[in-house]
Amino acid sequence: MLRSRYWQFVLSFIAFLKHVLVKRWRSLLVLLLGIFLPLQLFGELAEEVWETEGGFPWDVPILLAIRSTASPQLDAVAVVLTKLGAFWGMVPAAVVVSFLLLRQRHWRSLTYWLTTLLGSVAINRTAKLLLHRVRPHLWESPAPEFDYGFPSGHAMASMTLVVALVILMWGHRRCGWIVGVGGLFVLVIGWTRLYLGVHYPSDILAGWAASLAWAIGVSLVIRPHWVQRTPPPDPARSPY
Repeated sequence: MLRSRYWQFVLSFIAFLKHVLVKRWRSLLVLLLGIFLPLQLFGELAEEVWETEGGFPWDVPILLAIRSTASPQLDAVAVVLTKLGAFWGMVPAAVVVSFLLLRQRHWRSLTYWLTTLLGSVAINRTAKLLLHRVRPHLWESPAPEFDYGFPSGHAMASMTLVVALVILMWGHRRCGWIVGVGGLFVLVIGWTRLYLGVHYPSDILAGWAASLAWAIGVSLVIRPHWVQRTPPPDPARSPY
């Protein structure tokens, strides 16, 4: 009985998803191109700067300044924390929120949530494959990466998740906590990528900017509404 009920939920969501995407696919495509093309332009500009001037003047100094704080204990902490910005942190959070939205039948919000997260991954992977920006090799990293580095996937994933969750919870009394804790989480993940020497600061900034624009842009197209906003008091019913 319970399994049948959840299958009905899933089928209802699929029907709604099909309806929304068929109706809004043009707007989403324009938004996707509007995010990706400036990101590619920035990546090309960054590559040109690196080839002619040795990089942005602040990339390497920031990395070396962060590296100067290194210690074996901090290495271990950074290696553990950085995993929260990838599979081990993003996937469980995405699944939990998706389950809650599915259970409450908030089809529009679930569509927004999945579209934003999956779109962010698509933007990141496509940009990396097209731009081919190599990662820094200033020291031997405790957690090396071997694919391309622009933009940072960890930075994009963490920012996308937090911004999307804030948008879903906008107007809720706990939204401020989500902004505070989520903002700290995004900064910590960004710090781990720099501390481990696997990204330039410009990789992180580009990832944050693209994710922020994408999550907000999708919300303007799909217009999710998870929480019930508290309506303002009616002056006509006030006892004073």
